[in-house]
Amino acid sequence: MIVQHISAFTNGPHGGNPAGVVLCEKLPDAGTMQAIAAEVGYSETAFVASSEKVASSEKAWRVRYFAPEVEVDFCGHATIAVGAALAKHQGPGTFALQLNRAAITVDGYRSGEGWGAAFQSPPTRSRDATAALVDEALVLFGLARGDLDDRIPAAIAHAGADHLVLALRRRADLTAMRYDFGEARDLARREGVVTFSLIFAETAQIFHARNPFPIGGVYEDPATGAAAAALAGYLRDLGWPHQGAIDIRQGEDMGIPCCLRAEIVPQQGAPVRVSGRVRFMHDGDGMAGIRAGQPVQQD
Repeated sequence: MIVQHISAFTNGPHGGNPAGVVLCEKLPDAGTMQAIAAEVGYSETAFVASSEKVASSEKAWRVRYFAPEVEVDFCGHATIAVGAALAKHQGPGTFALQLNRAAITVDGYRSGEGWGAAFQSPPTRSRDATAALVDEALVLFGLARGDLDDRIPAAIAHAGADHLVLALRRRADLTAMRYDFGEARDLARREGVVTFSLIFAETAQIFHARNPFPIGGVYEDPATGAAAAALAGYLRDLGWPHQGAIDIRQGEDMGIPCCLRAEIVPQQGAPVRVSGRVRFMHDGDGMAGIRAGQPVQQD
């Protein structure tokens, strides 16, 4: 079984979040996929197999995503990697993907001399985060209520999975992010939160983000497409002046710069289109996921 190593949401020739992609005739059993994902060690590995015809009569691809410690229903950066892998294997185009709980599409295309992809997320929704959850999260990250940007209240944002959005008033607080891995994993499991989405709005259309992923065994993801879609949907719910799209800079504080673009249509709950460039990795490229609860050391 061949695992392709593909870095998604790259910043030109640099950065990006690595994902494993396995194209196969039939998906292995869940235990085998979990073991492969743990061995690969990236924040997610996607397993892809040709599926039966779907209602629209187009060919669909069954996709399952595994983090090192758990299966997740949807992963954005791995979906971008899947789109590029299918485009390289089948030719550029739009591919229908059947996930555990949603049906989406991903476009794989040429981008200059390389490759890129864009997915349509599952439908989005958001709700207020409870005061108790916000207080516990603030303690976890060493923050206070006064550190939050009250223009973007703390919320649970959803685009295939739940993400706790905490908007910060100062970029420096994002840079200084630290937390206890075990406590965060326990909180995420109890609340059903896939990532903690800490963000800073540089402008109405440019955001900086950091996304701890302790429930999956990853201290921090350098690029998180699912969280980007969820954030974009939440901003739409808020009536934020996004002007149809936001750009997200992620991974900069890890030394792994990543660029994500989320395009937002006006209809409430509609999918969000998230796009980025990819890089097919080779031996020696290394891996970007931060495992075992170890923070990135700042210079």
